[in-house]
Amino acid sequence: MEPNLTSPPPMSPMPTTNGDNSCRMEVTDMAIDGLTLLICLCGLVGNGVVLWLLGFRIRRNPITVYILNLAVADFTFLLFMVTSSLLYLIDNASCSTVGVLKYMRWPLLLSLFSYNMGLYLLTAISIERCVSILCPLWYRCRRPQHLSVVVCALLWALSIAVLAAVTSPCLLYEHERCRMALISMYVLNFLVFAPSMVISSTILVIKVLCGSQQRQPKRLYIVIFLTILFFLLFALPLSIWNFLQQLNYPLVMSQVFFLLASINSSINPFIYFLVGSCRRHCSLVSLQVAFQRVFEETAVTTVTS
Repeated sequence: MEPNLTSPPPMSPMPTTNGDNSCRMEVTDMAIDGLTLLICLCGLVGNGVVLWLLGFRIRRNPITVYILNLAVADFTFLLFMVTSSLLYLIDNASCSTVGVLKYMRWPLLLSLFSYNMGLYLLTAISIERCVSILCPLWYRCRRPQHLSVVVCALLWALSIAVLAAVTSPCLLYEHERCRMALISMYVLNFLVFAPSMVISSTILVIKVLCGSQQRQPKRLYIVIFLTILFFLLFALPLSIWNFLQQLNYPLVMSQVFFLLASINSSINPFIYFLVGSCRRHCSLVSLQVAFQRVFEETAVTTVTS
């Protein structure tokens, strides 16, 4: 039996037929599928706003470079998920088990690429902010000017290399090599990036809560904490499910995990806005003002990227 290339899309399982040869889709599956599509569309709008504000309206600094790249990764993940979802809906509507299904491999593999990039960027953000707390003098005076740009470029290159290593055997139906490539990718994520992100963010939390620094960008740290927390709660289960699937562990349906991953990629813009809107008394402000409160408060404590 062929192992899954990545995972099924966030849509229903293969359509079944009853005695009248008519297609039948489960109500629960359809509800999850519709909710996933709605969340993805909202997330595309939110991340599009982030791209516009950070790209053209807000002064650039080291952290906004990472956040801008994270928005690109989330936007592309949601875009590919919408594409694969629509393809699956078309396939279900036509009651076919072939047809458009063969075109779903590319959007699913590309969504995996964007998903990995989000993990890599969150790891880089947490490590850099941890370094800024542990070594403030070096960070202010000796940090390379374009470090954020260089790190993001290297992470994109790594993500492309990982995608190429997985794509070649999976699209060529080399089942065992495809399975081993996927397992290797998840080992890299679980043993290198995820632990680094958790450890550095934990150190960051401890230092901020227990430190005596008076001018720390508190809103920014709240954003980082919430973003990483939501990633661990909503996005990481997809990787765990996919990894166990490659080891032939029977688990629950894939739609739930893709729904959670879609929530993770959609929620970050709302985190930025809500954290930036709150001062002593929470009040709604313009999007640009909210983002400036979160990301431009680092200007006095960081060098310009």
